[in-house]
Amino acid sequence: MIKAGIIGSTGYAGGELARLLLQRDDVEIKWYGSKSYVDQKYASIYQNMFEIVSDSCMDDNIEALAEKVDVIFTATPQGFLAAALNEHILSQTKVIDLSADFRIQDVKIYEEWYQIQHKSPQYIKEAVYGLPEINREKIKNARLIANPGCYPTCSELSIYPLVKEGLIDPDTIIIDAKSGTSGAGRGAKTDNLYCEVNENIKAYGVGVHRHTPEIEEQLSYGAGKPVTISFTPHLVPMNRGILITAYASLTRQVSYEEVKSVYDKYYGKEFFVRVLEKAVTPQTKWVEGSNFVDVNFKIDPRTNRIVMMGAMDNLVKGAAGQAVQNMNILFGLEENKGLKLIPMFP
Repeated sequence: MIKAGIIGSTGYAGGELARLLLQRDDVEIKWYGSKSYVDQKYASIYQNMFEIVSDSCMDDNIEALAEKVDVIFTATPQGFLAAALNEHILSQTKVIDLSADFRIQDVKIYEEWYQIQHKSPQYIKEAVYGLPEINREKIKNARLIANPGCYPTCSELSIYPLVKEGLIDPDTIIIDAKSGTSGAGRGAKTDNLYCEVNENIKAYGVGVHRHTPEIEEQLSYGAGKPVTISFTPHLVPMNRGILITAYASLTRQVSYEEVKSVYDKYYGKEFFVRVLEKAVTPQTKWVEGSNFVDVNFKIDPRTNRIVMMGAMDNLVKGAAGQAVQNMNILFGLEENKGLKLIPMFP
């Protein structure tokens, strides 16, 4: 039995973690952490947990939690884990962090984009970037996993194979991304009110979105050189889901069959990445509520570009589902255990 604790259990990602873990008979949630709802019944915050979870929320004392569990999930704002992490914690338990604190290897870039001082830079090099389809072997023996961001997960899985194989010029990459409102978190913000979001779509974080350096860093590893991208996210009036449409110049003429073979090379044996049939474009509805990522591409010979597309659920593969996938790898379990969720439809 894996004993797990969730710090930040009352946010959207934390609630999704609870939903996924409660379905399993090999995991016991020992700690529902929440800074805002200490001693309040968890089921009173998420009413869907009524008569399923009887526990009350506990504080965010990660030191005490580390002595009680085998794995800690931190679904917390940026800076929390960096300020709290120490050797005592890591010597007792595994930590899977859903924030950005350990995703970026260059601490100066992290501090520049997130505008906070990193309190434990000594652990950055040790942290493993938790994208299983790329870093599976490194994840197996990690103490600290940096769970990727939602936009980066979808962007990287859609683009990485072509960057790695040198079929596109990585410095020409433009990513147009769209997300449902849950991607902004559960906190009350005017921009996320129903009247602001409904019947509306807008770009935000133009040129300055914090996921930009994370995507650039991971694609740089694939390209073998520094990569600079243009990344623009948009907020769309739906609860969950991410759709990315990325563009890049081809380095040479290619056929559909050649590009398809590249995607199949990387994802042919992957359970959670589905390369769609020719001319079928990914849709968020086809992955909603699941840990799947649907990807596809379209060659545009007129402009010598290729269009790369991806769709996924930002709360599952983009957050909680990927964290559970990483937990499965850490504990030597079947990677899709507890995650064989059929996408919801309609």
